[in-house]
Amino acid sequence: MTMLEEISLATSGPKQQEATLRLDSVSAYYGPTLAVAGVSLDIAPNCITALIGPSGCGKSTLLRSINRLHETTPGARVTGHIRLGSDDLYGPGTDPVVVRSRIGMVFQRANPFPTLSIRDNVLAGIRLRGGRLGRFEADALVEQTLMDVGLWDEVKGRLGKSGASLSGGQQQRLCIARAVAVQPEVILMDEPCSALDPASTATVENLMLALKTQYTVVIVTHNMAQAMRVSDVTAFISTTGPGEPGRLIESDLTPRLFSDPLMEATRDYIQGKVG
Repeated sequence: MTMLEEISLATSGPKQQEATLRLDSVSAYYGPTLAVAGVSLDIAPNCITALIGPSGCGKSTLLRSINRLHETTPGARVTGHIRLGSDDLYGPGTDPVVVRSRIGMVFQRANPFPTLSIRDNVLAGIRLRGGRLGRFEADALVEQTLMDVGLWDEVKGRLGKSGASLSGGQQQRLCIARAVAVQPEVILMDEPCSALDPASTATVENLMLALKTQYTVVIVTHNMAQAMRVSDVTAFISTTGPGEPGRLIESDLTPRLFSDPLMEATRDYIQGKVG
């Protein structure tokens, strides 16, 4: 039985998305510097996959490579293949803007557009991609999306206020709403709770669990307890020493990886001996 088959058996809930991300020998560079080397990883649909590992091992770089944000850094490039379903996201003629509409991104620190209202923040992604909505359609989308991220009841009376007027946890959920509004197939989250208090962290974690019924979710986290709480699969990425690129050490169902890792390096990291 393959791990993807095990994941299917181990998880439950409606499977509304059939897309699977497949990374095949993915390497990422900053100029001549190799930051991530030869990562091959299958990411199951409608699951949360957590990327863990020590600081500087390339987790965020790998995450940004999935939706082609890495290449927006001058001199940065990616080799290998990343497929979403049957589509090679780095194939000739593939539009990065289209890739980013299919694979949304939530960053470490909430980044609502401060000059836009809460309502317009939700609609920003659609408008940036040239989408046009009538007033009634836009209002319905804003309400439904904010309901989906558990924010509607908290902000429905002040949709015209700046997105920056919200608390940190609310801003992060607004950013998730902005990503969800364009109806992506995959949502990437780069340490989405690192700047949040425990109550807001719990709210966002519950939101992740709800989102996976509709989306494939990939998160980077330094919080191993968080990985254990929310993820179905965990991938451990590390380096062999200073200046060395990050490599995938192993990936497995989260309960198994944390209880019985195959690799000594994974065991040492989980037990706090390194990292």
